[in-house]
Amino acid sequence: MNFNWNLFIDLGIIAIALLFATFLRAKVRFFQRFLIPNALTAGLILLPLYNFVLPLVGVTAAGLGELAYHLLGISFIAMSLRTGRSTAAVGEHRLFATVVVVLSQFAIQVLVGLLLTFVFISSIYPDLYEPFGYLLPLGFVQGPGQAFAIGDSWTGIGIEGAGSVGLTFAAIGFILATFGGIFLINFGIRRGWVTREELAPLRESRVRTGIYPRDVERPVGAVMTTETEAIDSMSFNAGLVLVGYFLTYLFLSFLTWALSLVGPLGEELAVNLWGISFIFAAIIGLAMKHTIEAIRVDHVIDTRTMNRISGLSVDVMVTAAIGAISLVAVSQYWVPIVVLALAGALMTFLTVPWIASRLFKDHKFHRMLLIFGVSTGTLSTGLALLRVIDPDFETPVASDYTYAAGITFVFAIPFILSISLPVRAFVTGNFMYFWMAVGIALAYFVFVFVAYLVLAKDKAFAGPSQVWLRHRS
Repeated sequence: MNFNWNLFIDLGIIAIALLFATFLRAKVRFFQRFLIPNALTAGLILLPLYNFVLPLVGVTAAGLGELAYHLLGISFIAMSLRTGRSTAAVGEHRLFATVVVVLSQFAIQVLVGLLLTFVFISSIYPDLYEPFGYLLPLGFVQGPGQAFAIGDSWTGIGIEGAGSVGLTFAAIGFILATFGGIFLINFGIRRGWVTREELAPLRESRVRTGIYPRDVERPVGAVMTTETEAIDSMSFNAGLVLVGYFLTYLFLSFLTWALSLVGPLGEELAVNLWGISFIFAAIIGLAMKHTIEAIRVDHVIDTRTMNRISGLSVDVMVTAAIGAISLVAVSQYWVPIVVLALAGALMTFLTVPWIASRLFKDHKFHRMLLIFGVSTGTLSTGLALLRVIDPDFETPVASDYTYAAGITFVFAIPFILSISLPVRAFVTGNFMYFWMAVGIALAYFVFVFVAYLVLAKDKAFAGPSQVWLRHRS
C-alpha cells in the first residue's frame, strides 16, 4: 500500500543522529568538557547530510522545519501542565522582573537587527530585504519554530530563503547558549558570582558523559497515575498534551477568521500569531492545568512524565531545526548574518548579567542563566543550562518563568504587530513603515529602562564598572 513515510523517515534519521551523538558525548572528552547537548551535536551532523547527501536519494529537509515548529508548542504545553504552583508571593516583583529582562532582549535585539539592516541596505547590500533584521530576535529570543514559520511566510511576497536564515540565527543562538552558558558558569565560579556548592552536580561523571553508570541507583523518571489495563499512564498524559495542542490550533484558527474580517492588516497579524503559537500553547496549557486543579483531579497528571514528553520534544526539535537549515539559501547572506549575530551575542552577554544581578533578590545567578539561555535559544535551552546548577528544579526559577511567559506575551503584543511593518516597507517601498518598527522598539527600550529604574532602585547603577553586581540585597 502506498502510505506516506516522509515523517517517519525524518524521525528515523533524527533518532540515528541522536543515538550517535549520545555515543560521542559518552566517549569523547571534548563534548564532555563543554557539556554540549546531544541534540545540538545531532543537528550539526544532519546539517551537511540534509544539504548535500540525502537529497541524492530523494530525502529532503522539507519536513524538518515544520517538525521543529510543532514540537516547540508541544513542549510548552507539557511544561505548562506540570503540577505545582509558583512560589512567588503577592507583592514580590520577581515575575515582573523576569518580564523586564526578557523584554529588554526583545528591544535590544530588534534595534540591533533593524539598524544594522538599514546600514547594509544603504551600503553593500542594497537588495537585502527590510525585515531581515527581525530574524535576529526571532531566531535568538523566539527560537527555531517562530523564526522558520514567520520567515517562511514571507515567501508569498517574494522573499525567498528567509525561513532558512531564521533557522540559521536560531542555530547560532543554540551554539551561543551552549558554549556561552558554560562560559558564564565557569566565569561566574572564578568571579564569585555563584558558589561551588551550587555547582556540585558538575563534578559528577554522569553529567559529563550524559549516561548513568551501570552500578549506581538511577532516579525515577516517571510514575504511574492510571491502571495500564485501562489506559497506559504515558498515553493518558500524552493525550492531555495533544488535546492542548489541538485546542491551540482551534483557538488560532478562530483568531485567524476573526482577524480576516479586519482586512489585509489583520491577515498579516494572523500570520505572525501562528508564528508564535507556542505562547498560545503555553497559555492554554496553564488554563487546562488550573481547570484540572479546580475540579480536583490533578493527581492524574504526573509531572515527571510531562518532563519526559517535553524533553523528547525538545531533543527532536533542536535536532530537526538545525538539520533543516539550507546552506544554499544562507550563503548569499553570510556577511549580514555574521555581523548581526555577533552584535546580538555581544549585547546579550553584557546586558543579561547586568540587569539580572541588579533586579533579582533571590537565585540571581540561576535566573540570569535561564534568561540567557532563553534569550539566545529557547526555553528548553535555558532549562538545560538551569539543570546544571538546579538538576531537579528545586528552586522556583523554572516555574516562575512559566508564569512570566504569559505576562510577557501580553506586553509583547505591540512587538508582534510591528513584525509586519518592515514587511510592508518591502512590499510598498515606503521606508516609513521600517522606521515605525524602529520607533516601537525604542518605545520598548524606554519602557524597560523606566521599569528597571523602578524595580532596581538604588542598585540600578551601583558598581557601574561591574557587569555582575556581587553584593547581596
